Amino acid sequence: MRAALTKNLLRLLSLLSLRATHVLGALLGELFWLLPTRLRHVTTTNVRRCFPDLNKTTQTALIRANLKETGKTLLEVGPLWFWDKRRLLSLFAQISGEDAVQNARREQRGVIFAGPHLGSWELVGMYLSDRYALTTMYRPPRLRELEPLIVESRERFGAHLVPTSAAGVRQLFQMLGQGGCVGILPDQDPGDGSGVFAPFFGLPAYSMTLLPRLARKTNAAVFFVYAQRLPQAAGYHLHFVPAHPDIAHADAEIAARHLNAGVEACVRTLPEQYQWGYKRFKTRAAGDEQFY
Repeated sequence: MRAALTKNLLRLLSLLSLRATHVLGALLGELFWLLPTRLRHVTTTNVRRCFPDLNKTTQTALIRANLKETGKTLLEVGPLWFWDKRRLLSLFAQISGEDAVQNARREQRGVIFAGPHLGSWELVGMYLSDRYALTTMYRPPRLRELEPLIVESRERFGAHLVPTSAAGVRQLFQMLGQGGCVGILPDQDPGDGSGVFAPFFGLPAYSMTLLPRLARKTNAAVFFVYAQRLPQAAGYHLHFVPAHPDIAHADAEIAARHLNAGVEACVRTLPEQYQWGYKRFKTRAAGDEQFY
């Protein structure tokens, strides 16, 4: 029943304009702000830890703005999953930095798109899958009944989803070795002992080693990419940012440091649109204080 209700709600949201979606999303974010939710707690914890130099008033303003953007992110899913390609691609008001991607493609290099949870990351996936036949890893949702809808929505423009398993990793290596393009979310806790600690906003964060390993072994070009949500529902500004070469360093900790530095640089351009509600620092080194 929950899955059916979710599908119907997403279809209903897809009937709205982008402006109406964002207005309702901001109102939902206000509700997140007013109620003592887990989302508000995690967001508050992350913002206060990551921006200790801001005074409390400024921190509070950032937390409230971020919860509004979180509401927009949630309600955008309906339009992004059900609108047609022409309508979705028309949402991009500006695109910056893609020439460097085209240069890498002309050199027949594989390309890794590192898409942090910043702005509208679902829309980023739509654009990349249309332009570059993207291969990306996928973890099934808790509501397994939603899986067919999610897969169909994300693959409909040419993306190919592979499992978050050893077999999926092998497919990523294969695609890059053939000069293809893959997408990876670079700012999640990898879990399962498959990461290293590296600074993120000055704090030790358990960070993935997969992306640097892919880049090192395939000589793929790496670009951070994010879709900035513009004010007044004016569309999105898509940013492509080349990663530092040492993201492919043989030392896993050095590579992870450059990976996190790249994500952080993107986030600092619009911190109110980052997914601060995610428990980025949930894995702690032995003896370290628990954040959440």
